[in-house]
Amino acid sequence: MSHQKIVVLDFGSQYTQLIARRIREIGVFSEIHPFSAPAAAWADSSLIGIVLSGGPASVLEAGSPMIDKSVFEQGVPVLGLCYGMQLIAKLFGGTVERSRTREYGRAVATFTGENPLFSGIPDGSTVWMSHGDHVDRLPTGFSTIASTETLPIAAFSNRDLRIFGLQFHPEVGHTEHGTGMLRNFAYKICHATGDWSIESFIDTETKSIRERVGAVEAVVLGYSGGVDSAVTAALLDRALERNFYPVFVDNGLLRLNESKQVAADFAANFKHNLIIEDASSEFLQALSGVTDPEKKRKIIGGKFIDIFTKAVTHISSVKYLAQGTLYPDVIESVSTKGPSATIKTHHNVGGLPEKLNFKLIEPLRSLFKDEVRALGEALGLPRHMLWRHPFPGPGLAVRILGEVTEERLEILRKADDIFIRALRDSGEYDNVWQAFAVLLPVKTVGVMGDERTYENVVALRSVDSRDAMTADWSRLPNELLAKVSTKIINEVAGVNRVCYDISSKPPATIEWE
Repeated sequence: MSHQKIVVLDFGSQYTQLIARRIREIGVFSEIHPFSAPAAAWADSSLIGIVLSGGPASVLEAGSPMIDKSVFEQGVPVLGLCYGMQLIAKLFGGTVERSRTREYGRAVATFTGENPLFSGIPDGSTVWMSHGDHVDRLPTGFSTIASTETLPIAAFSNRDLRIFGLQFHPEVGHTEHGTGMLRNFAYKICHATGDWSIESFIDTETKSIRERVGAVEAVVLGYSGGVDSAVTAALLDRALERNFYPVFVDNGLLRLNESKQVAADFAANFKHNLIIEDASSEFLQALSGVTDPEKKRKIIGGKFIDIFTKAVTHISSVKYLAQGTLYPDVIESVSTKGPSATIKTHHNVGGLPEKLNFKLIEPLRSLFKDEVRALGEALGLPRHMLWRHPFPGPGLAVRILGEVTEERLEILRKADDIFIRALRDSGEYDNVWQAFAVLLPVKTVGVMGDERTYENVVALRSVDSRDAMTADWSRLPNELLAKVSTKIINEVAGVNRVCYDISSKPPATIEWE
């Protein structure tokens, strides 16, 4: 059974993902496609509505993003937001003009007449504007349904054609009743039945996996213990009675006691057995003398492929490789500018060789990160597995600047563990996106017990973010940072100085390498 869906055609708005997420939150499945995608790529029997997103371009500029009028011939309602509204006006014969000043921020909307889009929405509601152009003259057959003090046409509709436009952004939290407007569009205008939920996803995806894999063929998964791989494993564990082979490659670059914790968590939460490949010494030997971060990554990726391949090739029935690819990975791989743009690829297990001839299973590829966590919760995974901070594939190798040695790994593991335990004990762990320690390739002079020392520097990094695309450094309490610094210097041999990274992304990155 396929869910009803509302398609969002993306014109490059920073809010596009948010539109789809808001629609899903009200019980209707939503997926994103580039504005340039042909209707055949997204129009099928499950389609009940179309949303045209905003975007940074101007419809008044030559070469601005354009769609064919066939978009409006799919027999479903269309809602244009900001750029999408202006594009509708242009395509149907209205006029769009430059605003004297760019309008950005809150405005008060006055609703005109009866319209299902604003059913139950109080007049005088606050809405969020972000535009440099505006609709100056309506197309024939369209009428104004909202205005603000500075904008006579803040929203319009053509009830006969079931086309609607909003100059403001209902998907952002600053629009007071934005979710209500999207709910009205979905249920009152598109006549949604509300058949999308995590529970319904579990049922349909479980059935899909069983039908695809069958009773004979098998699935392997590169299991890391992170959120995405854990939830992927939980879904496969539920769907497959047998013939599921999760493989955990211990590369020796993990945090303190992490390999034991991963194995214990798996044993406590899954009915299948975890295949553990301890290749710590092989990875460490391969990294000997290497200081360049890109070389580290390539060595680790190549070694992972070798180890993983040896672990699974003896399983004769394996036909499928499962990956924890998420929906942001999928939509970021397709530019709004079409196929000529550079394509970003995503391989959760480092890109396994084609000679294995595995078919891919990506059960999470339609889900956002928050939905993945909700799915994991519905599947019974404990909170500490679902809310782990992100951890890079190359592990501590890219948090040790310079050569990776067992001695330097031991220093970093202990310092990192002190930091993370302090965050958990203080209640700050769940308040930040990601936190970790970094071992720097420098030594500094210090004084300990009236003696001169010349030892290592550890940097602490903690960032707040929603999607890791941008991030700001966490304003952790000074008392907490002081406590962590003192404890690291006192308890980790070889460290005499601790720093706190206060760089944002951009211009810095979250990881140091």
